[in-house]
Amino acid sequence: MIKLSNIHKSFGDTRVLAGIDLEIQQGEIIVIIGSSGTGKSTLLRCVNFLEQADKGQIAIDDIQVDCQNHTKSEVLALRRKTGFVFQNYALFAHMTARQNIAEGLVTVRGWKKEDALKRAQQILDDIGLGEKGDSYPAALSGGQQQRVGIGRAMALQPELLLFDEPTSALDPEWVGEVLSLMKKLATQHQTMLVVTHEMQFAREVADRVIFMAEGNIVEQGSPQDIFGNPQDPRLKKFLRQVGME
Repeated sequence: MIKLSNIHKSFGDTRVLAGIDLEIQQGEIIVIIGSSGTGKSTLLRCVNFLEQADKGQIAIDDIQVDCQNHTKSEVLALRRKTGFVFQNYALFAHMTARQNIAEGLVTVRGWKKEDALKRAQQILDDIGLGEKGDSYPAALSGGQQQRVGIGRAMALQPELLLFDEPTSALDPEWVGEVLSLMKKLATQHQTMLVVTHEMQFAREVADRVIFMAEGNIVEQGSPQDIFGNPQDPRLKKFLRQVGME
């Protein structure tokens, strides 16, 4: 169980999150949609303290952290329960694909390097990149780099996988392979919180779709409800703009 309570975040005088409440059940796949600048990515980054919220509480299983009053060890414990997939891959350029995946197992989990590299190769095999273990990011396509990024997050076996627009930096020909891997994870009941502009993915894969506007959760429900029977005028307008109405 993941619970976000009353999450607020401002940058200077600009309020980005205006008191977000959200509960996520184990194995649930939640997709957040909305126009740019509505706080979607900021919310994701606040979940594992890449950004520190100004106010609120975040709980994952038995770890609960107050955004205003917390210790470094509490934040570290929370981060250990999450994996983050960045829109720009964020791979280490000087490390091979195998080393990129193994790194977190060594530094975060304390694995022996040999064991971590062996596990990293198993993950590469699982995501269809078994032959790319010795390749550096510069030698990989955008889609392959993003799949390595997902593999790196998977390696830590997190309670919650966070995806921040994982296909937005990809050329169109690479989008499908990344979405296919995410769909595979969904069938394995991996708990996922996904910010994306891929409406078809939201419709096909999400258990629940959340529409955000002006730093608030405006409407949420099943894909059938959100795409087939939207209630809020802002959601209706958004769906028209993205060609989903």
